[in-house]
Amino acid sequence: MGLAIFDLTGRTALVTGASKGIGLTIARGLGRAGARVVLNARGAAALEAARASLAAEGIDARTAVFDVTDADAVTAGVAAIERDVGPLDVLVNNAGMQFRAPLEDFPVDAWDRLMATNVRSVFLVAQAVARHMIPRRRGRIVNVCSVQSELARPGIAPYTATKGAVKNLTKGMCTDWAKYGLQVNGLAPGYFKTELTAALVADETFTRWLSGRTPAGRWGDVEELVGAAVFLASDAASFVNGHILYVDGGITATL
Repeated sequence: MGLAIFDLTGRTALVTGASKGIGLTIARGLGRAGARVVLNARGAAALEAARASLAAEGIDARTAVFDVTDADAVTAGVAAIERDVGPLDVLVNNAGMQFRAPLEDFPVDAWDRLMATNVRSVFLVAQAVARHMIPRRRGRIVNVCSVQSELARPGIAPYTATKGAVKNLTKGMCTDWAKYGLQVNGLAPGYFKTELTAALVADETFTRWLSGRTPAGRWGDVEELVGAAVFLASDAASFVNGHILYVDGGITATL
């Protein structure tokens, strides 16, 4: 069997929030493992640039522009992929956002946007994809969680609530859909260097705190998420279900 169990050749994967950062890195990793990848986001221009960057590496990449918080758009977008690209074998629910403010002053509209982007989208896209996967009795769904699925920091309590919800929604999806041959798991990054964390990376005080708090003593590189994502998307994870895989340098393992 060997490394063949990690081979994604012939499979089609949809990655949401894939125009940059963690989503694009995961899509690239799945493509390098042999998958045809469909990149999703709302911005067509940024998505096309991301697709072109993957195509330049020889990866078969397509785009699907739709709003993952819009139920009708999700249903239509997933149906179009199934019709025009092929049956989806893998879904990576990566789309998400962050907003920081003291909890006592946290704007209600920001709460609503966080819930829609981080939780509603996971439910909508997974449901739409699962409706196609269930009759085929196979499929992999990977929901991107966070160390904030377990832990909190000042100023991000609502974000923590959304990621805790994604963790338990993942377990619920497993509970309902494993009997149909679907594997549903969570991939939970720790602190990684991305466009969204650039300000924190540049903050010497925060980086010093993070390095001391993390047993590995450093920020993560987004490429270090690829192996875990490929594992959860592949036959190697055929009996892994309802699990949250933390890739965090040990931050959730210690006080």
